[in-house]
Amino acid sequence: MLVERARAGDPRAVARLITLVESGDEVLPQVAAALAPYSGQAQVVGLTGSPGVGKSTTTNELVRALRAQGRRVGVLAVDPSSPFTGGAILGDRVRMQDHATDPGVYIRSMSSRGHLGGLSAATPQAVRVLEGAGCDVVLVETVGVGQAEVEVASLADTTLVLLAPGMGDAIQAVKAGILEIADVFVVNKADRDGADATVRDINGMIALGERGPGEWRPQVVRSIAARGEGIDDIVAAIDKHRSWLVEHDELRRRREARAAAEIEAIALGALRARIGSLRDGTGLAALAGRVAEGTLDPYAAAGELLAELGN
Repeated sequence: MLVERARAGDPRAVARLITLVESGDEVLPQVAAALAPYSGQAQVVGLTGSPGVGKSTTTNELVRALRAQGRRVGVLAVDPSSPFTGGAILGDRVRMQDHATDPGVYIRSMSSRGHLGGLSAATPQAVRVLEGAGCDVVLVETVGVGQAEVEVASLADTTLVLLAPGMGDAIQAVKAGILEIADVFVVNKADRDGADATVRDINGMIALGERGPGEWRPQVVRSIAARGEGIDDIVAAIDKHRSWLVEHDELRRRREARAAAEIEAIALGALRARIGSLRDGTGLAALAGRVAEGTLDPYAAAGELLAELGN
């Protein structure tokens, strides 16, 4: 019933479904089964970058541009949660109040809940909810990240990495990590000093990469999101990448990889739950005692634990 209402455009039903996903409710398998026929129908775009580069402002302007084209848009904005209290401000929606009354836009803030990688553990299933709700494009905005949080690339069809002038020198531009996942680089705040140098450094980094014939070459786009400048160029770069994905059958491959990662995450979650249940018994405690005493090594203990789980 919730899925049917979400398909009909009821925002409360969409909110309830995402809440079920975030809470890991026991009805989640039934929800996933109801959503399955609508999977893969939305274009998923990830936006990532360091804190302060303008991700939320850029997301807001992308929503405006996509809505002008008549596309239904869903936004998942992941905010960091406190490692001390577990709380999160969920403030990214504050920058997107322009679209609060638009029935063609659904915006949801999600807490990372301590999950590493720039996303929440529930984000992949929340994307499926928005696909089921009929969104043509789903924008996933990550937590402000550093050089190693690259999880969004495994979720998105197209990944935008936002940069800003003054965030580092040419050496930063060639470091491994987040810069390697970009399908489109967006040099935001391009009216600042150093924008030309940033574009030059990124183009230099791209030139160092080895690519075969027909392989995608990341685009570099300038923008001033606070003034709405360059947003159409970002949308054009996203659409160009989408066409390349379809033409080279890369879209199917990426989505199969995404599905494999989801299956693995769900299986590992179930396995962790079973291991957690063993803590209430004597099996895990006995193994831990033997390892602490030095009469059993941890690999052998893990083997015994897996054997017990298999039974």
